[in-house]
Amino acid sequence: MFKSASFFRIASDFVMPPLEALEEALQATRFMPCGATQPESSGWVAPRGNKSTALVEAVGRQIIVQLCTERRPLPASAVKDAVEERIEKYKQETGRERVGAKIKKEFKEEAIQSLLPRAFTKRSSTTLWIDPVNKFLVVDTGSLTGADKVVSHLVDVLSEMPGAGPGIGVKPVQTSLSAAVAMAHWLASREAPFSFTVDRDCELKMPDDQKSTVRYSHHTLEIDEVAEHIAAGKVPTQLAMTWNDRVSFVLTDSAQVKKLKLLDVVLDGVQEGGKGDDGFDTDAAIVTGELSALIPDLLEALGGELPGDASAPQSEAAQTLTDRLAPHRAVTEIK
Repeated sequence: MFKSASFFRIASDFVMPPLEALEEALQATRFMPCGATQPESSGWVAPRGNKSTALVEAVGRQIIVQLCTERRPLPASAVKDAVEERIEKYKQETGRERVGAKIKKEFKEEAIQSLLPRAFTKRSSTTLWIDPVNKFLVVDTGSLTGADKVVSHLVDVLSEMPGAGPGIGVKPVQTSLSAAVAMAHWLASREAPFSFTVDRDCELKMPDDQKSTVRYSHHTLEIDEVAEHIAAGKVPTQLAMTWNDRVSFVLTDSAQVKKLKLLDVVLDGVQEGGKGDDGFDTDAAIVTGELSALIPDLLEALGGELPGDASAPQSEAAQTLTDRLAPHRAVTEIK
């Protein structure tokens, strides 16, 4: 159900509205496919799949919703060619050699509108888990931009509900230590935090213009070379870990979890029996149950959670999102 996880904190005074009211509010913004000239469309879909019409699923005291987004991506080259054709035609008809920025902008808008109906659509869905008891919100994505988009849609729905009380007040979880600093310490000291083990995959990146990168894949990390890279200034951006021999994942320098996988000890006895009609309830109960225990341990490993109005101390390891995702210019693969 969850392959990635971005963590958010819900305001302590937020009260979850009745499920019937939330369902009605989500139905008002149910997903509709893109129109012929619409570049993107987002809306809520049934988390249980096409066999269900319910947009809100409650498993125990946990709430599951899902946002679907459909796009009509246009190749930049196709738009550029269409604009250039219009410019050339304009020059021939007017006899002008120079075309102003305003006209070029109009040509670009025309080109996009003419190309959109012929563009293929791409559809993706993102699951969102609301824990109203522990005041957590978890989004099934490793993209900060994607997580923010889903959360924004939910906030919009809740804020527009009749009689809405205090806002949900969603904020990204902040910890005393940045994930990059914590991972560097674990690797350099060869000592994992309590309840966790460090596995055999890691990415280290130099926080400079070159972004030179070293990757270890299926390789022991308890070697001097790793500590030397860190001492030289490289920053851990990804680290494979396991929690309590139950859940494996990759922790990123933005404190997100990717490649989330429940291990056999969790799944034993579940796959053969105990599942409902479609297995959704059991899957949701297992995943939310495991993550509900993992999240506090992870926050503790990162120095503990900061108050909502505080922010983690900045360091050389704390790069902007743009920097972290910049193309690697020099990459070394070690397997």
